[in-house]
Amino acid sequence: MKRRNLLRGALAAGFTAPALAALTATRTDVDQPLSPDTPQALADLEAAAESYGYGYHGQAPTRVLAGLVTDFTTLRPLLTAPQPAPVRARLCRTAGQMAGMTAIVLHDLDSRRESRSWFGTAARAAESGDDQLHAWVLAREAMVPLNYGAPRAAAELAGRARLAAGTRPTAAAVLAAAVAARAYALNHQSEQARATLTAADALMNRLPESERSDTWLTYGEQKHHVHLSHAFTTLGDTRRARESQARALELSAPTSTMTRTLLNIDGAACAHHDGDSEEACRRTVAALAALPGDFRTGLVRRRALDLYEAIPAQHHGERAVRELRDVVAG
Repeated sequence: MKRRNLLRGALAAGFTAPALAALTATRTDVDQPLSPDTPQALADLEAAAESYGYGYHGQAPTRVLAGLVTDFTTLRPLLTAPQPAPVRARLCRTAGQMAGMTAIVLHDLDSRRESRSWFGTAARAAESGDDQLHAWVLAREAMVPLNYGAPRAAAELAGRARLAAGTRPTAAAVLAAAVAARAYALNHQSEQARATLTAADALMNRLPESERSDTWLTYGEQKHHVHLSHAFTTLGDTRRARESQARALELSAPTSTMTRTLLNIDGAACAHHDGDSEEACRRTVAALAALPGDFRTGLVRRRALDLYEAIPAQHHGERAVRELRDVVAG
């Protein structure tokens, strides 16, 4: 009765702004439960998630992290309100993507405990029934132990990701195979690593064009060669590693600061494998010196430290090795 009287009063003056607002409020109150259409806020968040998927684009990781977490918090009222099943599924997918990308940035910043917690949130969102999102989350989570000294744990997570992804050629399936191959290589399981690299290549060759863009959420040729670069570098197959480094650098945008630096450190590690540790140190120092301070932490520092620790102790007094030690320590 109260609403009826308000409407009558508003409409009595004609189609004024208050009258139109009252009409709109009445319509949407009934229309939303009837319609499976997505709330505009979710459509905006889906677009934001797609945008974040393109990575840092030269921005400091902390800046990207702040934006991701801010947008992630706006999902809460949508998740707590009753929603039609299709809308609920899209909400969970967006939440999983945003939580997973937040975890990626935290991983890059060497905040491993927080990264694992955010991957846990992403996995819970994926449990809504999105197997490919779940596989992507597990494969991405596997890169935390992979890059920070626990290759067995990485192989176990990547194996679970491969099971979740299934046998279809999807971005998650290729990523899981590539990460598993890197974990096997780090764990000195050379034959298994090479077999899994072959499987990753086979999946990549069948991957639909719709999943080949260069984002965190998809799997393009550039990303594939980044993984191959690290795997073949770890295996000591420097010829194939350099081929992948050259191709990945060719495909990487100038703003892909972290990726290009990691590839350059892989190239330096190849020089070490081939017996020129002095050149390896110089190249790594140059790669780190070219980085803005915000990027000279986390994963980049870890990869440079791996190279330093791979150099026999009897060479640690040499000038180039000392310079690398000082840059990594600073």
